[in-house]
Formats: sequence, structure tokens, C-alpha cells
Amino acid sequence: MSHEAHPVQRPAGEALRQVAGTQEKQGLRTYVLLVVSMALVIALVTVASVLLVRHQLREQVTNDFSQDLNRSVVAFQNLQADRLKALARQNALLAELPTLKALMTSGDDLTIQNGAVEFWQLSGTDLFMLADPSGRVVAAYAKKAPADNTLRQGMKALLASPTKHYLIDSGSLYACALRPLYFGSDRDGTLLGYVLSGVSIERTVRQISQPAGVEATFLSGGQVVASTLAPDVQASLARQSGALSSMSRAPATVELGNVQFLSATEDLSATATSSLQLVVLKSFEPAERSISRTDRMVFVAGFLVLLSGTMLMIVISRLVTHPLEELSRSVRAFGLGDVEHRVPRHGTREVRHLSAAFSSMRGEIQKANQAVLESERLATIGRMASSVSHDLRHYLAAIFANAEFLASDRFSPKERAEIFGDIRAAVNGTTDMIESLLIFSRTGASMRRQPELMATLLERATSLVRAHPDAEGVTLTTQYGEPTETAVVADRKQIESAIFNLLLNACQAVRGMGMSAKVMVILETQEGQVIVNVIDNGPGVPETIRESLFDPFVSEGKQKGTGLGLTLAHCIAVEHGGEVILLSSRPGETIFQMRVARELPVQDHSNASDDDRHDQVTPDENVRT
Repeated sequence: MSHEAHPVQRPAGEALRQVAGTQEKQGLRTYVLLVVSMALVIALVTVASVLLVRHQLREQVTNDFSQDLNRSVVAFQNLQADRLKALARQNALLAELPTLKALMTSGDDLTIQNGAVEFWQLSGTDLFMLADPSGRVVAAYAKKAPADNTLRQGMKALLASPTKHYLIDSGSLYACALRPLYFGSDRDGTLLGYVLSGVSIERTVRQISQPAGVEATFLSGGQVVASTLAPDVQASLARQSGALSSMSRAPATVELGNVQFLSATEDLSATATSSLQLVVLKSFEPAERSISRTDRMVFVAGFLVLLSGTMLMIVISRLVTHPLEELSRSVRAFGLGDVEHRVPRHGTREVRHLSAAFSSMRGEIQKANQAVLESERLATIGRMASSVSHDLRHYLAAIFANAEFLASDRFSPKERAEIFGDIRAAVNGTTDMIESLLIFSRTGASMRRQPELMATLLERATSLVRAHPDAEGVTLTTQYGEPTETAVVADRKQIESAIFNLLLNACQAVRGMGMSAKVMVILETQEGQVIVNVIDNGPGVPETIRESLFDPFVSEGKQKGTGLGLTLAHCIAVEHGGEVILLSSRPGETIFQMRVARELPVQDHSNASDDDRHDQVTPDENVRT
């Protein structure tokens, strides 16, 4: 198996440099987080306090209003009881007047009507009616409007039900008291007729509303018959009369004319000539103004606390976090290689302990780093020597043997040409191996980036792979969109070399599968990068070697090569702002993915030596793995 994966393990110093390089990508500074957190806590507490105070005030206002409404309803009931008693006493006095009895015995309607005016004026009531013994209304007088048939029907309803004492006349409502007239005693006398006295309920409405500051309205059949509300609010209340009539006696919130009221409803239909409800309301508007003033006071207090708390937290947080920032700068400087940067010795006890621990750790890391670097250097040299010596002996043996054959006179010119071709192949292999070592030791040192089309580089690398012996019998296909959309700023030679090594590695993986060996290259473009996916249908990468596939001088399962193919591809991709990874692997499908940034800052290589330029790989001298 020829697949290779993960990059070389780096010493601790390089790991620290990576941490330092990514430091700027991390989150908020500690003191900013402390100040913002404290400000958020104060803001949330202020808002919660406002909501809680508002809720408590609204609940208290609702309870107070409910009590006011209930007291208003009780006051109305008591007032009406007193008024009905007064009307009953007044009717009793009228019923004892001989002149009224004499008038009712006349039997002439016109006479009774003319004489009834004097008694109406004497009573001083808003409504006065006289009826004969059969209940027929003979005389009826009202202050607001002339008596009509509705009043007469209401008189009959009151006669039929002695418990009723509210008479409704279109737009008027009266509280009435009815008294029969007898010639003689009430028990044994002769019934002469009935006298009815009533007062307009509007007086009662005003008496209910003024002491408690409430609004009172009487509704009958969806119409307002008496109210202290403004006309536009009365119309809105009339439209909601159906909903109000279905409510229980418990106070409820209603909205009339964009103003919220707390309302209590008392059903008086049982004591009236038609349906009748008393609706007592109290506006929330004055209470809302008071609650809003309280809200503003709480907000102002919270804002002052926020300002003072923020200033205090800034001072405290700076005292706490400044030594931490100095320690952070020391860590970052150490990661960049500055081992002499001063470590803070002030601050809180925890910061001082942390600084002391870092100083000790820095010394230990320096010692361990040197040991690791020396160990890896020796290990790398050993692996390189082992790999190079094996391949170099192979090529030199081929050159030596074929040179002896070439020196013999026994071979024909055709055979000599074949022997010379073997010698040239061995020399080219040796040259490729040396060039791979040079590129690995100097990756990125003399890169020449310029605008290129990744599709063009892919086609060139694919053509070179198709001509390689290890690609014989392998179906190699490419897939990409519009070539002009694959523009990158890159070193053409190195990118071609990286793609070549990925493709050759895939071809070596599927080698031996016969006609079914397939390798596909898919080129994708994104906003900031270009992606090359190399897919083969080989047996997959074994789990045992996936952790070392990108290590240099490792060629597990390969018969030749220095083991630098995937390592070089990965290093070149990193130099171009990307990477090479083993995306997935299973029998029948293995995917290696190379990512390359579209643009990178052009580095200055004006000081590169002529020898470095001479050692750079040419387009048709791609490194073979």
C-alpha cells in the first residue's frame, strides 16, 4: 500500500509558536468580559426590578380598583334602597289624599289627566302615572319627554311583578315605586287605581361616580340608557355589551377608546321591565402614569448604578487582569522564541504562583526542546540514510551491471540501446531522489508565486502521470468547471509537483487491479480557496499506517521511492495557505484532499541564491514517489 498521511510531529517550541500565531484569533480580553458581564447583570437586574415593581404596582392598583368598584356597587344598591323607600313613603302620603281619591272616582280620563298635573308637581318626581283598577294608564307625565306607549307598557309590567322597580323608556331609566289607591282601608276598601312615582337614574349615576372616582353606565338591550362616560367611550362600551353581559361579577379588564378600564357588572334584569346591567368602570390611565413615573425613577437609579458599577469594575478588573496580560505576552514571546522576556512578579497571589510556574516550565521546555530537536534530527538522519542508501544502492547496482554489459562486445546495437536506456532510467531515478531531498529540505525557500489557472496545472500534472510506468493500465479522469474560475496565485512548479505526487500515489494504490483500476480528480472552487480531491478505488489505507502517512522517509508497503511524496504535497499545500488530508478511506474508495488558498502575500525572494534557483524543480521534472 502506498498511501501516506499526518505531518511530522513538531518540537515543543514550534507548537508554542503556533499557539502564539493563533493568539489574535481568540476571544475577548478578560477585563472586557468582566466589565461587560457586570454591566449585563446590572442591566438585567434593573429590567427585572422594573418589571417586578410594575407587576406589583399593577396588581395593587387592580386590587384597589376592585375594592372601589365593589364599594360603588354596594353604594348603588344602598342608595337605591333608600330612594325606593322614600318614593314608597311619598306614594303612601299621596294615596291618603282625599282629593286624589276623589279624582280617581270621577271615572273620566280627561278629568283625571288634568287633575293629575297638580299631584305630579306636588311629588316633584321625574315620572308620575295614574292607572285605573284594571291597570290601564290614565295619566302619565315625565320631565324628559312626553309619555309614550313604552311607559304605559312598563307600568303594566310593574303591576304584573311587584318585585320590579326599574322602568326603561328607550333612552331613559327610572327607579319607580307603585302604590294602590283604596277607598277606605287598604284591607277592606275598594280599589280605585294605582299611583306610580319614579326618579331618573341619572342622579344615581352621578352619586355613584363622584365619591370613588369611578364611571357608571346602565345598559339595556345593547344600548346605553344612562352613563357618566364620554359619548365616544359610551359607543365603544355599547359594542362590547354582549361580552360584558356574559362576565361574572368579578372585576375584569376592558379597553374602551384606547383606554383600559377595570369593570364590574351587576345584572339588574330581575328588577327591571327589560334586560338591565349596571357597569361600573375605573380607568387605569392615572395609575399607568404613576407607574410610568416609578419606572423612570427605577431606570434612572439603575443607570446610575450601571455607570458607577462599570467604572468600579474597570478599575478592579484592570488591577486583576493587567498582570495576566503581561504573563500572556511573556507566553507569546516565548512561543516566538524570545526566552528573555520578563515574567511579571506582581499581582494577586494566584497570578504570582502562575508566573513562577511558567518560569519553571519555560526552563524545562527549553531543555526538553533541545533534547527533542536533537533526537528528531538524529532519527530523521537515520531514516534518510536508510532510505537513500537502499535506493541509491539499487540505482548504482543497475548502473554498474548495465555498464559491464555495455562494455562487452557480445551485444548488438539494439541490445546496447536497451542497456543504455536502463542506465539512463537509473540515473534519472537517482536525480529525482536527490531533487526530492532538496525540495523537502528547502520547501518554500525560493517560491515564485504568480497568477495561474489550477485547471491548467492539473492537466499538466495529469499528463505527466499518464506517462509514468506506475500509471499503466489505470483509468485517470479529471473533472472541473470553468477553467477561468480556478485562478490562484501560486508557484506553478510546486503545485504541479504536489498534484503529481498525489496522483502517482493513487495510481500506485490501485496498481494490480487490472482493467478496473480507476483514479478520478475533482477540482472544486470556493470563495477563498481551491480544492483538489483525488479519489481512487483501491483497497483503502490500513488503520495501522494512517498515523504515519505524512511522515518523511516512510514508504510503507512500497518497493521503491524515498517516502517523500505525500510529505512534499502537504508541505507545498501548507506553503500555499492550505493542507493535504486523508478525507476518507474504505475498500473501494479513498479520497485525499488538497486545499490551496487563492491568494497569499507575495514573499520577497530577491536574496535567493543562484544555486537555489538552479535546484528548483522544472515542469517536466516532477518528483516521483
